[in-house]
Amino acid sequence: MHLINRRRALSILGTTAVTGQRTLSANDQVGLAFVGVGGMGSAHVKRTLDTKSGRVLAVCDVDANRAERVGKIVYDATNQTPRTVSDFRRLLDDKSIQAFIIATPHHWHAPIAVAAMKAGKDVYVEKPASHVFREGRILVDTARQYGRVFQHGTQMRSSEVTAKARELLDAGVIGTVRMSKAWNQQKLAPPAKVPDSAAPPAVDYNMWLGPAPVRGYNPARYNNSSNWNTWRDYGNGSIGDDGIHDLDMARFGLDPKTHPIRITAHGSKVDTGLGDYPDNMTVTYQFEDNKVLIYEERNWTPYGQYGFDSGNAFYGSEGFMVFSRRGYLQVYLGPKEEKGPGMRGGDGHPKHFLNFLDCVRSRQQPIANAEVAHRSCAIVHLGEIAYRTGRILKFDPATETFPGDAEANALLTKQYRAPFAL
Repeated sequence: MHLINRRRALSILGTTAVTGQRTLSANDQVGLAFVGVGGMGSAHVKRTLDTKSGRVLAVCDVDANRAERVGKIVYDATNQTPRTVSDFRRLLDDKSIQAFIIATPHHWHAPIAVAAMKAGKDVYVEKPASHVFREGRILVDTARQYGRVFQHGTQMRSSEVTAKARELLDAGVIGTVRMSKAWNQQKLAPPAKVPDSAAPPAVDYNMWLGPAPVRGYNPARYNNSSNWNTWRDYGNGSIGDDGIHDLDMARFGLDPKTHPIRITAHGSKVDTGLGDYPDNMTVTYQFEDNKVLIYEERNWTPYGQYGFDSGNAFYGSEGFMVFSRRGYLQVYLGPKEEKGPGMRGGDGHPKHFLNFLDCVRSRQQPIANAEVAHRSCAIVHLGEIAYRTGRILKFDPATETFPGDAEANALLTKQYRAPFAL
């Protein structure tokens, strides 16, 4: 009863303190379940094995062949065979599993994370943590209510380049930052057009669809293809794929205190577009303190900006900073744009994952907790809503709604297919 009352109090107070689990020693290996073991998921498995930072107890994937392959990697490294399942729900009652590592398509991120946290598991969720805006608020509230450690897979938060940028920005090297820009530029091929077919025998396609509407299996939409993210039922387009990394850093550099209050977006399809999304897009966000964030997406160009396909610029009163998640930082000062401090470094991947595991042990908050994730993912979702409505939108950060705008408010959430409701 005391624990229940404490959780309720934490939720009311809005604190981000973490409760409800014993503190592990620094040498304790965390028992992990990996849900979705494609490119990112299998990389996390290998990182865990390389660093010996956790125990890979379970591997979950809707593709039995993939789960078996990753299970063999674990066995070869540890001489122990992990559980392999296609349905993550079979792992929720396993007391030996302390944390879920979630690297599925986007439409599954929040439902799995919420179920895991309610079952007493900590969660590391690949970006974007939410598929629609409302899921972000649910993730924040669930993490608080159940006292869970939550880490978002925006790994540049843990990079030494990001730490240096924070140091320079806080020291006022470029003056007061009033605008930031994020860009994502690359030449992507449009999705292939192939007919629907029968799902491979090893694939639990109904589980892959999960909360998404029922559609026939199509290799161009399924996650063996790089194009699944271009279909709104499962992903968030390029703005929610590569773009979320750069938007997260743009928000980091600008440091607004709330969600944006005014959003406008323009988009078009140059190379026939990317599924349900444009391949040519600009979004502008205005915040309460007159700060502005701009996002530019050009998925039809073979060139980038400032020499990078993916990056940021932070504009201050005394100069500007070019920042890229490719591990680059350079300051330019004054009217002659004289070079100031700069550096190169890593992308933060190993440190970010280890930060999560350290916090599972210590019960401290990780560097990209649920609130940080929600604020950054909100930029993605609000930009998409502005694009889809085709007009300037006014947003109320306090209520997290578009006042008096039923059309835009309806796009803050979505319908979930039974029995996979959030």
